[in-house]
Amino acid sequence: MLALATTFAVIFLAELPDKTMVATLVLTTRYRAWPVFLGVVSAFAVQCVVAVAFGSVLTLLPDRLVAAVVAALFGIGAFLLLREGFSKDETTEQDAAGRIAAPFWRSAITSFGVLFAAEWGDASQLATAGLTARFGSPIAVGLGAWLALTAVAGIAVLVGRRIAGRIPTHLIQRVAGFVFAAFTAVALWTAITG
Repeated sequence: MLALATTFAVIFLAELPDKTMVATLVLTTRYRAWPVFLGVVSAFAVQCVVAVAFGSVLTLLPDRLVAAVVAALFGIGAFLLLREGFSKDETTEQDAAGRIAAPFWRSAITSFGVLFAAEWGDASQLATAGLTARFGSPIAVGLGAWLALTAVAGIAVLVGRRIAGRIPTHLIQRVAGFVFAAFTAVALWTAITG
């Protein structure tokens, strides 16, 4: 249960201000909400399985090496989040007027493809692999990651515009980046002190 709750919190915090939420929001302005949500959630499921499989392979390695790999994964995630959090804000105007009348499955497949491609090497995928290696509980970590990603997609679909206007995205990215940096430090300490 600790692995699931920790994973949910880490992934949710990392993804809330990420391109995942923005991409889902943009897709929702173009297509109907349900097919977008179905496509996005399906892409997350596949990405979580890949990340958990990679993390499970890491558990076969010696503990110190695993701690070093986990530290590297979290370090990369921290770097990506902090880089985005401290970069200049580039506001983009969304064209909400042009909703495309596409069949349900076309919208879902388009949404799946966009999010599937966007999540490769993302901070959440790296964190999921690292948490799997750390906890050695692939099902709990995978489920926690998928639930967090699903929650972020749900927020984007339901109230994304309101949240984007009220909560500074860069602030959430900075907090998530510092949390990842703390995880990096703990994993690095474990790798050194073994």
